[in-house]
Amino acid sequence: MDRESERIGLQEIIDKALEEMPREAGESFELDRINLAEFSRRTGLTRSRARTLKANGFKVLPHGRCGMRAATTVMSGFEGVADALLADGVTNSDVIFERISERGYRGGLTTVKNYIAAHADLVPAKRRLARAEPQGSRGRRFETGPGEAYQMDWGFVEVEDWTGATFRIACLALVCHHCGTCYVEFFPNARQENLSIGMIHAFMAMGVPEHVLTDNMKSVVIRRDLEGRPVWQADYAAFMACAGFGTRLCKPRHPFTKGKVERLIRFVKGNFLAGRRFYNATDLNAQALEWCSRQSGRYRRAVDCVPADEHAARCLPAASPLAGTQELALYLCPSRRISFDGFVSFEGRRFGVPYWYPGKTCRVSRDGDWLHIYSEDLSRELAAHPVTSSRRDSFCEDQYADAQPVELPTAPVATVIAQLEPPKGKPGFEKFDFEGRLQ
Repeated sequence: MDRESERIGLQEIIDKALEEMPREAGESFELDRINLAEFSRRTGLTRSRARTLKANGFKVLPHGRCGMRAATTVMSGFEGVADALLADGVTNSDVIFERISERGYRGGLTTVKNYIAAHADLVPAKRRLARAEPQGSRGRRFETGPGEAYQMDWGFVEVEDWTGATFRIACLALVCHHCGTCYVEFFPNARQENLSIGMIHAFMAMGVPEHVLTDNMKSVVIRRDLEGRPVWQADYAAFMACAGFGTRLCKPRHPFTKGKVERLIRFVKGNFLAGRRFYNATDLNAQALEWCSRQSGRYRRAVDCVPADEHAARCLPAASPLAGTQELALYLCPSRRISFDGFVSFEGRRFGVPYWYPGKTCRVSRDGDWLHIYSEDLSRELAAHPVTSSRRDSFCEDQYADAQPVELPTAPVATVIAQLEPPKGKPGFEKFDFEGRLQ
């Protein structure tokens, strides 16, 4: 309740008391000789406040500084950050509170909510969507035991770089069906190799479940046979056997079957990615891990627990540990073909391979800001390149045998030609020899 509403409410109480007191006192009632003790009892005001009201004719006057605002508040100095987020369509108070807290804000969340409400005009208008039809029949949510199932799905988001160009990145999300512990990782695309790498990283942090619940993506299932059984994608089937888990597929066009991970992806887009800035994929994934840890460490009413504590106490012991085998390590280092000029492609860039390596293929693995190139059997590291934002080719030491590339014959030389002796005739400028010196 604001001050104006409070003033109006108090005036109504005073008017009601002044209306009742003359009826009880009869004709002997005089307003200037009112019994302040009785007036205070009826209105609940102190004797001092009653005297002040009597001096003002029993009218509640507005405060002398009513409507004025302080020159500086706890939001002073952070309006630019908040206004920029509101202009980008970010209205989540938690997101704005987190962004300005990183810059030194010491106020509370309620102040941020009040600021958002007062500056709603900065938020761009949203496109009006068609009204959704009701689902019809109602299903029942099913529950799983600790370490029994994870839900998995891809999400996609557009990124605008510093030049103004846009490109798309993929977000792999996994969530424990029992407790809600989440894992999020970003990749340049949603290829088969990135799916395996992301799942291995998630299993290293959360354990290997009995099965993974996902939709009918092409990197998981190719088709179904005549009896309706899934025909797995060959590489994914080999990965399941290597990691030791099974897969259950959702019914087509029923995304609510895996509603936990669908809601997680929507929460990532609306909370984590809202107003997010990053330098490269390594920086973005580091921020995503910190965000997942913070979200899993909060109490969640839907499961009546803190997901991180519940997962550590029950789900992780029930899940299987990820075996560090040589076969599994190959999935973390995808294979790449070496080009004729000694480069391998990775995440849109080319990286050099030493000339003395005899193989036609090698394996690459990104660890933080470094890209490591290994032999095909992972027995030797061939080169290490720093990963930067530049799109230029990255050369390595001993990439070429010579300082400059020289084309050498690959077959015996069989063609022979002859060179003639220089002619002994007169030179062409003999007509200018007027003195006969060239005779």
